[in-house]
Amino acid sequence: MDFPLISERLLLRPFGLGDVAAAHRVYSDERVMRWVGSGPVVRPEQTEAMLTGYIRHQERFGFSFWAAIERSSGELIGDAGLYTRAGEVELGYTLAEEHWGKGYGTEAATVCVHEAFTDLVLPHLDALIRPENEASVAVVRKLGFEESGQVVIQGSPHRLFRLRNCADA
Repeated sequence: MDFPLISERLLLRPFGLGDVAAAHRVYSDERVMRWVGSGPVVRPEQTEAMLTGYIRHQERFGFSFWAAIERSSGELIGDAGLYTRAGEVELGYTLAEEHWGKGYGTEAATVCVHEAFTDLVLPHLDALIRPENEASVAVVRKLGFEESGQVVIQGSPHRLFRLRNCADA
């Protein structure tokens, strides 16, 4: 995979520890993180630990959650990428609230799906979404994901969506 991954308005690239402050602004926001993991992080050290985990995942698997950079401003506006969970690869993204409703989630997810099916040649890709997060449900449905059940992650119910690689059929 060659970085950065480029879309019309975004660059996706691996995180570095120099991204801690910018990422912490996103990950410490209660409204943003109500759908993610166990909620907002409080201290920058927690964000640093998250990014260290993403960096290690990238080194081990060749993919991870990546820094999402708005091309026009150069600003880190969140993350998007692919991550392993229970032997499956999951699509995920987290964007700063001021960037919601602009199509960035769909744009970033499209880039990630493309990489999953072309570069990584995965047979399918999962998305785990909290039931109340209708905006993310709309994004994955737009990309062709189909709902295939429910799972509990970190004590919270999630809707499981799956997209199969058409080249695999």
